[in-house]
Amino acid sequence: MSRNGSTQRYDKRPQRFQYKLVLVGEAGVGKSSLAMQYVRGEFDKDMQTTIGAAFTSKTLHVENALIELQIWDTAGTEKYHSLASMYYRGAHAAIVVYDITQQTTFLRVNSWVRELHRQATPNIAIILAGNKADLEDTRKVSCEDAQAYANDNSITFIETSAKTALNVDDLFSTLAIKLHEENMKLLENEKGDPDTLKIGSKLPADQSTHKRRCCKT
Repeated sequence: MSRNGSTQRYDKRPQRFQYKLVLVGEAGVGKSSLAMQYVRGEFDKDMQTTIGAAFTSKTLHVENALIELQIWDTAGTEKYHSLASMYYRGAHAAIVVYDITQQTTFLRVNSWVRELHRQATPNIAIILAGNKADLEDTRKVSCEDAQAYANDNSITFIETSAKTALNVDDLFSTLAIKLHEENMKLLENEKGDPDTLKIGSKLPADQSTHKRRCCKT
């Protein structure tokens, strides 16, 4: 109650934040399928190859905030490689995807990681995703090798299946939580304007938007 007896109203709507996420990796590893499974809960075995880049987004709750992940699915073919690098700029996080049944896609992981460090924001958050975990019988990349690479490069590793949805939600939510926690730490240490963000973008409160497996660090 206020002094004149009227009831004061407090805006308890959660703050909204945006974070840019890019999916990178060789063609055919399942980047588009992972994005579709996460955003729409669907899998299309006949999905066409991405040309340039495709955009989608999803909003999720993290603590008392609404986080919009702006997901850029980049082409993995050499033909569009130079175009894809444009979408890395300003990215706060990346998922580097390889196919556990194709050794060559794993051997290219380090090249993608190096390019992200050159083109994206400093200290970009990276997760290594070994996709197509449902094809265990034709596995060519061991979980141990991928985990060793992730440990050596201080990045998170997880195996996924866009087809069965194994760990797909966890893959994206892990990044969202990591980004937001880091952002909140920076805000707590910010001596100036509390609305000044060093990671992501804060949105007006009324703006609208559209089983774990193997190793993980």
